[in-house]
Amino acid sequence: MARVFVYGTLKKGQPNYKHMINMANGLAKFQGRGRTAEKYPLVIAGKYNIPYMLNIPGTGHHVAGEIYSVDEQMLQFLDEFEGCPEMYQRTLMSIEVVEWEGKGSAGEGRVATEGIMECFVYSTTTYPPEWVGLPYHDSYDSSGKHGLAYVLRESR
Repeated sequence: MARVFVYGTLKKGQPNYKHMINMANGLAKFQGRGRTAEKYPLVIAGKYNIPYMLNIPGTGHHVAGEIYSVDEQMLQFLDEFEGCPEMYQRTLMSIEVVEWEGKGSAGEGRVATEGIMECFVYSTTTYPPEWVGLPYHDSYDSSGKHGLAYVLRESR
């Protein structure tokens, strides 16, 4: 099992969460809530209002999200869903655990020292330069006060 940190449309209550709980895509088990240990810019960009975490460590905010344990099948699904490696790149990042629900084997249930763990995160280094000038968010909600509702793939 691999750990994945999601911060956008794949979180509970967001438009693409259905993919996380669809067993046909593989297994994704919610482990807890966290935030990036380093600051990153989280922007909402493009004509479909997609959330992107720009891979610019030290800029922006500690981004809030959810931690999942996923099997190999779900990881492959997420790579494809996230357009990896062209649109997003899957990289290991340090995630600070805010709330932990994870149970399981000793290795899986334990939180690393000081509540920091390594998780795969889909961020991007392939973005138009003007995105750096967009407003930075510390968390994402498709129906948030930013007014930039996400456009589902089936509606594009």
